[in-house]
Amino acid sequence: MKLTIFGATGGTGVEVVRQAADAGHEVTAVVRDESRLPATLRERMTVVEADVMDPASIARAVKDCDAVISAMGSRGGRAPTTVCADSSRSIISAMDAAGGGGRLVMVSASGLAADAGDDPFTRYVVKPMILQPILKHTFTDMLVAERQVRASALNWTIVRPPRLTDKPAKGTYRSAVDRNVRGGWMITRADLAKALLDVVDDPASTGHIVSVAN
Repeated sequence: MKLTIFGATGGTGVEVVRQAADAGHEVTAVVRDESRLPATLRERMTVVEADVMDPASIARAVKDCDAVISAMGSRGGRAPTTVCADSSRSIISAMDAAGGGGRLVMVSASGLAADAGDDPFTRYVVKPMILQPILKHTFTDMLVAERQVRASALNWTIVRPPRLTDKPAKGTYRSAVDRNVRGGWMITRADLAKALLDVVDDPASTGHIVSVAN
């Protein structure tokens, strides 16, 4: 499968491109600075240096690919940001220009939604009273990005993980469709990467939000 991956130099993105290459996929990694991608990975894939915020700059990277995975995210902590919204808008525009109807899988976050999948304390206290106020700028950015993806003509899936860790992969993860994973407090980046690649291969996930957690 031909996969184009944005955010490839981030913690999750590196795991995605590594696992995709290991699985035998034809990978195109879109980066702003090629030197930030480990040399051992660069030699195993096509690397495109481009500005993800510019649809024309990334057009060749999304043309003729089977699926796009966006692991874009802000590095600014709790500061105001539009990274997810701006990048998703650009990616959608580039994919539409390439013919439309393509497969897009985007990473978001389970913390921005409190729903019936959560236990009552998490749903009514932890998320609305603690987590969402602390990360309000990040979550606002992600919500805008999600709305853009859902309104697009693409075959989209949004993947919502909880807190990410850099611990070794557990090799398994739990998932839930259109609701949060109960007790899903964290997931390793490696297991999230596996989940993203699994979703790409699962046409039934199209048009849904998939929450994942260890």
